[in-house]
Amino acid sequence: MNARPLDGIRVIELGQLLAGPFAGTMLAYFGAEVIKVEPPGEGDPIRGWRLLDDSGTAYWWRSLGRNKKSVTANLRSDAGRGIARRLMSNADVVIENFKPGTMEKWGLGPEDLRAENPDLIFARISGYGQDGPNSAKPGYASVTEAYSGFRYVNGFPGEVPVRPNLSIGDTVAGIHAVLGILLALLERKQQRGTGGQVVDVALYEAMFNLMEGMIPEYSGTGTIRQPAGSTLTGIVPTNTYLCGDDKHVVIGANGDSIFVRLMQAMGHEDMAKDPRFADNPGRVEHQDFIDGTIAVWTRARPAAEVIKTLEAAQVPVGPIYNVADMLADPHYQARNLFESVETAQGELQIPAILPKLSASPGRTDWPGGDVGTHTQEILSACGYSADELATLTKNGDI
Repeated sequence: MNARPLDGIRVIELGQLLAGPFAGTMLAYFGAEVIKVEPPGEGDPIRGWRLLDDSGTAYWWRSLGRNKKSVTANLRSDAGRGIARRLMSNADVVIENFKPGTMEKWGLGPEDLRAENPDLIFARISGYGQDGPNSAKPGYASVTEAYSGFRYVNGFPGEVPVRPNLSIGDTVAGIHAVLGILLALLERKQQRGTGGQVVDVALYEAMFNLMEGMIPEYSGTGTIRQPAGSTLTGIVPTNTYLCGDDKHVVIGANGDSIFVRLMQAMGHEDMAKDPRFADNPGRVEHQDFIDGTIAVWTRARPAAEVIKTLEAAQVPVGPIYNVADMLADPHYQARNLFESVETAQGELQIPAILPKLSASPGRTDWPGGDVGTHTQEILSACGYSADELATLTKNGDI
């Protein structure tokens, strides 16, 4: 097996549900030893979310829990918190996504661990960050996506703002946490005396980071970007168009030369040469006319013909895929975006974790397993005796 970039890095994952665990999944995929601390019994609630297999375990969990070692510890008991502290004292990274102040209440905050593990990188994911007037508010992705400005521009003018059918705020925050952790590990490796540090990730800030030029545009002109449906404000044409077989395609022809090729492929040589449409500002001014012309053309032919014609003209175009389309697509397959894992219920396809590395790629070693699978192994290695483990089990601490 190829070495992976995070081999030898030990991560303690203390979060639940999505943001913290997704960060842990990415780190585990690229070689980190991720020890997931879960409450005894049912474990992370996401194990029981959405579609379940015959064992009552979420299919999602097989992906999200991959490569992780599950240890149970009741963080509401002194003994359970003692387990977490012992694990954290010998770790490189801790990931937690509890409400700010919770870890300090348990005596497990960064300052509580600094003396015994000064090099610890403490990644904290919350709705609004560790300080500020909103820090104590519960941080759900749905609410923080709205607060970030993302929901305001997502949808059609005059209609209710739309939520994508994904917990995008959690996932984007998890990716930001991984980025912060890797930056902190790199800083620590420089041996400049920095040691450990806190990585503070807020869900709303992770989404705020995606807001492109909205801030300088408002600061410079007072313009508040509005929802624009399936278009992109100030860039024309880039839109979704209905075809004759009731399928949709996305066409992005906002480059000047690409627009000319699009019009020529559609048989509109007059529009290809029209000086009003020669550059993007002119096309923005005539957006409704241009989009209407394209929509008439696509509606008169099936999606496959639209795609074939525009690809031949080197115009960016593509279908809108659902998950079945992805699995059937030869390009997805050629890029190895699906991995097969074995569970007690049989073979299961789960997504690969990106990005791709040529020399030290990540991989799935095992799918998400049962609650507490590695408790005995990990705690024995931490110095707990068989009698101590028996007592902890009897008392409900593990």
